[in-house]
Amino acid sequence: QVQLVESGGGSVQAGGSLRLSCAASGYTYSLYRMGWFRQAPAKEREWVATRTKSRGLTFYDDSVKGRFTISEDNAKNTLDLQMNSLKPEDTAMYYCAAGKSAGTWDYWGQGTQVTVSS
Repeated sequence: QVQLVESGGGSVQAGGSLRLSCAASGYTYSLYRMGWFRQAPAKEREWVATRTKSRGLTFYDDSVKGRFTISEDNAKNTLDLQMNSLKPEDTAMYYCAAGKSAGTWDYWGQGTQVTVSS
């Protein structure tokens, strides 16, 4: 089992920055990838970014490319999401996720709220 706990959400004005962290514990050696998703009110959950564990490959949704950076702190065993140039449409609950293969997301955190005001 793997446990994921997000932190770092909050409220910020448009153009501002926030950094989210996801603390992973448990059998993290079994993971192939970790990532971030978000869900705005009355909308479906959408993928934001992914980082593979072994090769450190990163992938981003077009809506955040160039503004968000996903990274991993191996010493702290955290997955971070640096969010710059935030827009009101980035407002959502952000979830950390982890998968044991390229085709699955097996573990989820409880989410952290990000609110961007105009």
